[in-house]
Amino acid sequence: MSIRPYIRRTPVMHAVVDGRPLVFKLEHLQLTGSFKIRGALNKLLSLDNPAEVVTASGGNHGLGVARAAQLLGVHATVFVPVTAPESKTRRIEAAGAKLIRHGATYAEAAAAAREFGPVFLEAYNDPDVIAGQRTVTEEIVADVPAVDAIAVAVGGGGLVAGAALASGGRLIVAVEPSGCCAMHNALAAGKPVASPVDSVAASALGATQAGEVPLRILQSHNVRSVLVTDDELLAARDRLWEEFRLAVEPASAVAFAAFLKGDVPGDLPCVILCGANSEWVPA
Repeated sequence: MSIRPYIRRTPVMHAVVDGRPLVFKLEHLQLTGSFKIRGALNKLLSLDNPAEVVTASGGNHGLGVARAAQLLGVHATVFVPVTAPESKTRRIEAAGAKLIRHGATYAEAAAAAREFGPVFLEAYNDPDVIAGQRTVTEEIVADVPAVDAIAVAVGGGGLVAGAALASGGRLIVAVEPSGCCAMHNALAAGKPVASPVDSVAASALGATQAGEVPLRILQSHNVRSVLVTDDELLAARDRLWEEFRLAVEPASAVAFAAFLKGDVPGDLPCVILCGANSEWVPA
């Protein structure tokens, strides 16, 4: 079954920034305010009508699973670290899922979730989840074929792996905060490695280790890894609001921060704005 009946086909927006044309993919306008519902729906639709599922999340994936489960009549339990922001946890509960706070990091929450019992839904290290996230870039390529590079925020790697698979050979720029860069470290090491999590974007990009499945995909595609500082991503978030009235969470601004630094090449690059779930209120 297709996820198309359940999701929004989010729009693109053409802009010129610092004299350079670019395209924004407004995925922060997706149901639940994040691309994560695409992968969650695709995974649930691939299963044999489970009565109950469990997952772990820094927030956005859990919200995606909660909403997908609600749409399909499945009961969901979502483990989150105690640091998960209230802007995300209250919406997980509002979507009908049972919320359990456990551990200081996503990895600790995930370890507890795997022991909980029912079918465990991976946040990013799963081919079905990646196939759902792939639809973001399929829409970009269909709507603006002239796009020649796509900048993507990276946590565990599901969205960027889907982008690579759907890119048609276009350059994928994988962007992470410098204090929270599990995929950058995995690409350098040739395998997933334990990585620190220290960034204002950690609730969305706070994987302590990149997924093996996304890593293998990135290793076989045209991908460039780029890092930005917290100051740079927050400045990018503020600029998105000030110039375009686009209100996004910190993680969603990292790809634009890389563009502003000049680290996203191309005649017509695309920047994916992947989420809008934040306590931040624009001034």
